[in-house]
Amino acid sequence: MCGIVGYVGSREAAPVLVEGLTRLEYRGYDSIGVAVLNGHGVETRKLAGRVQGLRELLGRAPVSGTCGIGHTRWATHGAPTERNAHPHADCTGRLAVVHNGIIENADVLRTRLEREGHRFTTETDTETLAHLIEDSVGATLEERVMAALAHVEGTFGITVV
Repeated sequence: MCGIVGYVGSREAAPVLVEGLTRLEYRGYDSIGVAVLNGHGVETRKLAGRVQGLRELLGRAPVSGTCGIGHTRWATHGAPTERNAHPHADCTGRLAVVHNGIIENADVLRTRLEREGHRFTTETDTETLAHLIEDSVGATLEERVMAALAHVEGTFGITVV
């Protein structure tokens, strides 16, 4: 079962996210990751594996920022690999998405987005959301997310930075 955590505050986000992901371990998962806003964009760290592996990865390659999202994934679309682990970014790397559930029309949306020039790097339905939000119109991220979700069929929960 997947799990989502998020943090916005004054402390470094990565340790808070890892603690939240640790608390979700009982749910079961096969991959894990975080995305943190670093003042210049979104920086992600993810892997196929457990929280301890993410903790070690962040020790070798830290991320810094006070806002972020994290996710534990149980593979449904695509194998349990680092590449398919959440969070997923858009083409620009300016936004990241984590998602629980299923986007039933992901293949149709993906085909359309690829025809429009979007480059996909995973096998997941979640990455489709990132590109759809990137492609959507709105003055704020919230407006763009709402516009994108108007095209999505399925049952899901998402977090976007």
